[in-house]
Amino acid sequence: MARRSKTITSRHRQVVVGGSLAALIVIAAVAFVLLRQPGVDTEARLLAQGSVVAGVSGGIGSEGESAGLRLCNKTSSRVGVAIGYKQNNDWATEGWWNITAGACETLVGGTLVSRFYYIYAVDYDHGGLWGGRATMCTRDKMFTIRGIRNCVARGYESSGFFEVDTGEQKSWTVQLTEPGQPEVGIGG
Repeated sequence: MARRSKTITSRHRQVVVGGSLAALIVIAAVAFVLLRQPGVDTEARLLAQGSVVAGVSGGIGSEGESAGLRLCNKTSSRVGVAIGYKQNNDWATEGWWNITAGACETLVGGTLVSRFYYIYAVDYDHGGLWGGRATMCTRDKMFTIRGIRNCVARGYESSGFFEVDTGEQKSWTVQLTEPGQPEVGIGG
């Protein structure tokens, strides 16, 4: 009966480890080059690290839609969405709306009373997120959180939301898109 040679096993491990290290170095170099491209701002670089580089667009909701803030998932993934808003001079965050690929959900019903809303979304299927600079509180389970300060000290996570400027319209639709898709707002 033939026995495996220890040198072959050892040599095989060296080849596998060496190949893996080479692949990691190439991936890191490509990521470094992509993140250092001219014209890419710091926020975009930060979001590109571990997140989906995707589009977000918005527009006035069409007359057939009910008033409010809607989010349409124009990606091929399921996404989880949290929203931040100011109500009676106090900040609040709520989540999670689970929105399937190609579907739309109303996040705020009725006539919009604020000009600015904040959104944080997570891609459940491919990983990554849509976020921004506005730090607000979230948690893993369904939540409504009053206040946006001291998130971690209060037992929550601190997440970066992106700002949606509705231009003081009574309804607005935000579209999450995948990289390479055109960012087209919905007209009124």
